[in-house]
Amino acid sequence: QVQLVESGGGSVQAGGSLRLSCAVSGAPVSSYYMGWFRQAPGKERERVASIHAGGRTTDYAASASGRFTISQDNAKNTLLLQMISLKPEDTAMYYCAAAGSLRELFLMSGYWGQGTQVTVSS
Repeated sequence: QVQLVESGGGSVQAGGSLRLSCAVSGAPVSSYYMGWFRQAPGKERERVASIHAGGRTTDYAASASGRFTISQDNAKNTLLLQMISLKPEDTAMYYCAAAGSLRELFLMSGYWGQGTQVTVSS
């Protein structure tokens, strides 16, 4: 059973930075397709960034490209999301997810964490 626990959220001003972490237990972080998703109040959950099994290929939503970086720390078995130049519209609950295929990940299937809140003030 894979378990995911997010941390690192908080409140920052626009232009600030945060680094989110997702501690993975039950399997090597590199063995799954993993991603970060977010959901703002009243909006649908959306994919922010994803990384393929093995950790060599990454994908980003247009809203995150150039500002967010997804990566894996294999030694700590952790998924990371470095966020810079944060905007108020980045405010949301951020979730870590793991799936056996990219299709499952994009369909928001697989394993999920409980989320960590990111609030960006103007």
